[in-house]
Amino acid sequence: MNLALQIGGIFESINTLIVAFVVLVIVVWILSSSIKIVKEYERAVIFRLGRLLGAKGPGLFLIIPFVDAFRKVDLRVLTFDVPKQVVITRDNITISVDAVVYYRVFDPNKAITQVENYVLSTNLLAQTMLRDVLGQVELDEILARREELNRRLQQSLDLATDPWGIKVTAVVIKDVTIPESLQRAIAKQAEAERERRSRIIIAEGEQQAAQKMFEAAEFYNRAPLAMKLREFQMITEVAREKNLIVISSSGSTDIGSIAGIAKAVQERK
Repeated sequence: MNLALQIGGIFESINTLIVAFVVLVIVVWILSSSIKIVKEYERAVIFRLGRLLGAKGPGLFLIIPFVDAFRKVDLRVLTFDVPKQVVITRDNITISVDAVVYYRVFDPNKAITQVENYVLSTNLLAQTMLRDVLGQVELDEILARREELNRRLQQSLDLATDPWGIKVTAVVIKDVTIPESLQRAIAKQAEAERERRSRIIIAEGEQQAAQKMFEAAEFYNRAPLAMKLREFQMITEVAREKNLIVISSSGSTDIGSIAGIAKAVQERK
């Protein structure tokens, strides 16, 4: 009888230990499921029985298992590539354009409740905006005014995503691909433009030189002595070449004297 009581006591103690262990496991599981941590750049949007409670974080917060649900939202500036889009410009030229979008979530509650997938939705909207904005301008404007077009894209996309709690900080057009035939035409146009500029520069130089020569002629006409000094300077420069004979018509030199000089030159040879 005593042995049976002892065995019954042992089984009862084992059952008590098992129940205590199960309870402990349940408590630990509930605590681990209730305690959540989000980083400094994250927020947790909590729903209780389907109703929005708000955003929690950063740091540690508690939820009720099976009652609360939450979704993490990254508040850092994120980027995505807009795939190449075929765009027909205002002057009916078909080009391919891709871009990069920089954005961040400024309202986690709206980003979760106002749109199903804010990343995908922003990407698709960026593709549409890229085609719409670039389709309103000509090719020359796309190539020459890219910074202005970047700002227009950023403002348009930011306005559209504002109800979703998304702030688009920048849109950058990366590459514009144009048809090969048009590339050759643009190269010829650029070459012709460079040729035109070079000819204009040469013509302007000749015009300035002619103007200076005209001014010098007028000055020499008013100052014969200066003309004489310039003539002597030229004679000095020419005389440096030993094989040259300088014949000056200044002073009392006439045709007879020139003929005499020529005769002397012949005799010298």
